[in-house]
Amino acid sequence: MLSLQAMPRGRRGAVIGAAAGRGMDGQTFDYIIVGAGSAGCVLAERLSASGRHKVLVLEAGGSDRRFYVQLPLGYGKLFYDPAVNWMYRTEPDPGLYGARDHWPRGKILGGSSSINAMVWIRGHASDYDDWEAAGNPGWGRDPVREAYCAIEDNEAGADGWRGRGGPLFISANDRDLHPLCETFIRATEATGLPRNPDFNGVEQEGVGIYQMTIRNARRNSAARAFLRPAMKRANVTVVTRAQVTRVLFDGTRAAGVEYFRRGQRLTARAGREVILAGGAINSPQLLMLSGVGEAAHLRSLGLPVVIDNLNVGRHLNDHQGINYTWRMTVPTYNDILRPWWGKLWVGMQYFLAGKGPLAKSINHGGGFFRTDPTLSRPNMQLYFQAFSTLIPREGERPLLTPDPFSGLSIGLSNCRPTSRGQITLASTDPFAHPRIAANAFSTDHDVAEMLLAVKYLRRIAAEEPIRSLIAEELRPGPTVQSDEDLIADFRARSGTVYHPSCTARMGPDPAFSVVDADLRVHGLQGLRVCDASVFPTLIGGNTNAPSILVGWMGAERILRSA
Repeated sequence: MLSLQAMPRGRRGAVIGAAAGRGMDGQTFDYIIVGAGSAGCVLAERLSASGRHKVLVLEAGGSDRRFYVQLPLGYGKLFYDPAVNWMYRTEPDPGLYGARDHWPRGKILGGSSSINAMVWIRGHASDYDDWEAAGNPGWGRDPVREAYCAIEDNEAGADGWRGRGGPLFISANDRDLHPLCETFIRATEATGLPRNPDFNGVEQEGVGIYQMTIRNARRNSAARAFLRPAMKRANVTVVTRAQVTRVLFDGTRAAGVEYFRRGQRLTARAGREVILAGGAINSPQLLMLSGVGEAAHLRSLGLPVVIDNLNVGRHLNDHQGINYTWRMTVPTYNDILRPWWGKLWVGMQYFLAGKGPLAKSINHGGGFFRTDPTLSRPNMQLYFQAFSTLIPREGERPLLTPDPFSGLSIGLSNCRPTSRGQITLASTDPFAHPRIAANAFSTDHDVAEMLLAVKYLRRIAAEEPIRSLIAEELRPGPTVQSDEDLIADFRARSGTVYHPSCTARMGPDPAFSVVDADLRVHGLQGLRVCDASVFPTLIGGNTNAPSILVGWMGAERILRSA
């Protein structure tokens, strides 16, 4: 039986490791980590492991000990919840017909690893060769694979590609799947895409089952795997509801941070380093608020300039996705998750046996394919859902209340879009959201490859064994056939798949990057950035795994210079 006591609600303003308030004001720590997200949690564990270093973690959000955080399918309830979510919105985007896209990001211990869909994808091996070729030694495929193997405790077992015995349990996700998942895989195989038993193995291309960060029917976030073990150490202090508002400098050396908690302005001093791990939106915002960014932009807001670097907040890259949806002649998860008796049944399955749809992400399977066979690697990712949510429910991503008919969706996202956006300050108020210009589909390349990709979704649906189970196509619908109409449809219905990256990117030259290969901010001392913002380029796949990787390998570099 799954114990409810394993998933208590967190106390608001909880502070773990030390009493907070005026008594902490001005204290000195060896390392100050700003943000307890995917990378920040790893940093806290690794930097504190020896016991020699005093580590402070400041997190703007609260505890991850919430029921819907721990419940794997509960992330639909977190999608619009400001208690755990920064609730960002982009500027009106011309590429999406002026829509303001909703960008959820985790504001909670574990960051976005506490509210995401839990898919574990490392990315294509060549993505990391690209990172190294951009002037970042040590970030190529071989050292990255070694790091991933050290991170993972993979249920599928160890081999030359998977790790076993590491701190992060990875579910093989090979049991209790919806039967339509196998139907989808066989139909996709019929198009010529091979079945792939491990997207993180020898080859990424193919169709199959996604590995998940789920352990014992509970979300296995970075907070659960890394931060909570670290919090047992006397040299680790974690303060929640503590929003850092600026980095404090002595000349060009980061000396500490200023943060607000319960209306109090507090400071913490760094004996060694300040490490920003707030993610691709928060980290560049904090850099700019602290005087690190494009000088003209900072001066226009009356901010002092510590370092002029126009790359801060630029090069924003994100995957864009869309779903095609069909009404089916056989039951899908809609049929069990929609009615009250179905909710009761799946609840009993979960709490009595730790099984059923509540114990998983909605994306059981998917894959990677090429829109052009001459490409050297896949440029599109597939997501299969035995489920549909065409009828919206206000204030919720309706994973727990799907459509009132048997629906199925197959989605996709682009792996390496060439469109670039930017993050800028809207004001000097550190509590105001920055401006996010996503610029989706702003290049002909991205439009052309998405057009080819959505046509492939219909190819899958036209193959047996799935074709005979389809009653009708609901979105975009059979009247949408011409290239012009297909493009208009994906501009109208596409949106982020929640992988913003590259806004403080890594590289050797400050004319084109923000941090070096050791994640040190160019031109400054004692300040690093360690999260998805430092990706030199966006990887082909979900970004939680590479964010954890950056925390792991970043900690190695920090400790090397200690």
